[in-house]
Amino acid sequence: MLGRTTLKRHAILVDRMAAQAGIDLQEAAMRGRITIAEIEDAVLRCTGCAQPCACENMLDRMDLPAGQVPDFCRNSEVLSELRK
Repeated sequence: MLGRTTLKRHAILVDRMAAQAGIDLQEAAMRGRITIAEIEDAVLRCTGCAQPCACENMLDRMDLPAGQVPDFCRNSEVLSELRK
């Protein structure tokens, strides 16, 4: 079972990656573009990533152009759909 600290860390990463992609997850949920369950699934997918530190560092350094999500992101497909 995943601990609260791990889930919180990855929830923050999902939110930051969405913001990097130009997506406000709260707004998307309020508009019905994504459900809370789908956001929970995105967080769980993120917990399966072997390199969360690399992701955090990349987001901290702002290494990607605005609106872009790295191909290795386990949520790139979901975020890509939300950008449409």
